[in-house]
Amino acid sequence: MTERSKNLLAIRPDIASAKLTEGMSDDERFQNATLRPIIKLQNDLLVAVFGNYIVKHKNVFYEQSLPKQLAYIENAINKDMKFRNSLKGMIIGQFSAEEYAVYIKNSSALNKRMMQIVKERLISNVQLFSLPLTEVL
Repeated sequence: MTERSKNLLAIRPDIASAKLTEGMSDDERFQNATLRPIIKLQNDLLVAVFGNYIVKHKNVFYEQSLPKQLAYIENAINKDMKFRNSLKGMIIGQFSAEEYAVYIKNSSALNKRMMQIVKERLISNVQLFSLPLTEVL
């Protein structure tokens, strides 16, 4: 394991609920061991990036009702490929080389899991987007 890999693993938060069991699939194991800790680590950055996304799209988000704001988040992640790829890059960039080797074997399924977790994290932080970005940061 390289020094970079050791350092990346050392800074990740532990997630008590992210259990690893013998019977789980490789994708679920990767999700719990790698994706969830990275996404939790990157939470503040993901919130800032989505806040910037709102501003870049003329603050329309702020004029929406809560259900429409939640749909806006989902739509941004699922339909805006440029934004989606940017989010993926923020997460993949935190992989060790060993994790990346596992990721590329089934990247399509793992990307779906990754984006689902990011969407859930942004939705759980929706209250942070009730003010313009400059007031949040």
